[in-house]
Amino acid sequence: MDQKRLLSLDVFRGMVIAAMLLVNFPGNWKAIYEPLEHAAWEGTTPTDYIFPFFIFMVGISITLSFSKQLEQGKSKKQLLGKTIWRTVKIFALGIFIRVLPTLDFSRIEIPGVLQRIALVFLACALIFLFADWKKQIYLGFGILIAYWLAMICIPIPVFGAGVLEPGKNLANWMDSVVLPLSLLNKRGYDAEGFLSTFPAIVSGISGLMAGRLLLRNQNKEKCILQFFVVGIALIFAGEIWGWSFPVVKKIWTSSYVLLTSGWAFMVFGLLVWLVEVVGIRKGTKPFVIFGTNAIAIYFLADVFETIFLRTGIHDLALSGMQDVGMAPKNASLVWAIFSVMVCYLAAWLLYVKKIFVKL
Repeated sequence: MDQKRLLSLDVFRGMVIAAMLLVNFPGNWKAIYEPLEHAAWEGTTPTDYIFPFFIFMVGISITLSFSKQLEQGKSKKQLLGKTIWRTVKIFALGIFIRVLPTLDFSRIEIPGVLQRIALVFLACALIFLFADWKKQIYLGFGILIAYWLAMICIPIPVFGAGVLEPGKNLANWMDSVVLPLSLLNKRGYDAEGFLSTFPAIVSGISGLMAGRLLLRNQNKEKCILQFFVVGIALIFAGEIWGWSFPVVKKIWTSSYVLLTSGWAFMVFGLLVWLVEVVGIRKGTKPFVIFGTNAIAIYFLADVFETIFLRTGIHDLALSGMQDVGMAPKNASLVWAIFSVMVCYLAAWLLYVKKIFVKL
């Protein structure tokens, strides 16, 4: 495909950001419909696909953007400098978001969603710049196999080797070693911890591969077919691997990477077909608006939620809905939808003003 901006990619990014906001800001964390919660441990819910889908898009964006800039004559050194600076900004923003609700700078939780995005972006940018596509594939599978072997073979104090239970596995134990307990959440480990960042990088590498397929295929139908073939193969491999290395989002297991990457190929392939081939545009604008300022809106969502909590608007609205007989889960969902709509208004204002925040 040519290098013009893919509307389908903006739509996909916008859909994922909207889904992120919906699941991140329920009115009551104790009253949530199951599909809007992460799996307690093994297995997946629809929510468990959101974050890896976003990382998949990070990989696609790197391939499309960097390829274009290299063709325009920019050097790898220039791209590397911009990459490092952008990584620092996104990571710092992630730290600030974790502090924002309490403004307690004495307890900074290092891991986080934006922090992981920043690290994956840096790693995948380096991989794209200094490894050809075959080496990228070898590296990706090498990381997944090494992570699997480490998780089942390396013994840790008290629990030994091969334990994959919450808080009792190598990835969670590494968090307590690498990071002071005072900087971790109350569980003593984090779903975006140190060791599990490595397989998350492979989710980004899968996006690099998707981006390469987009660039090398001028025939859209052929590209879409390849997306579906790769997607089905990855889903099948993830399910098989899950028999011995269960699908667990909170430690980003290798089987989870393959499964979610496979579905990312399938969903994005479907969107490319609908938007780029069939030409469906009606109804996509809200997602495009979200997708063109994704990181900025993700940050603003936390700002808005903090304001609503500190001013009492959140509690007043939630209690008001329940006072008139609304079930707790329904009230919680209505608040989540309200949060999404507030963020959409902000995204729309940025869009109409042609303000596109580049972090």
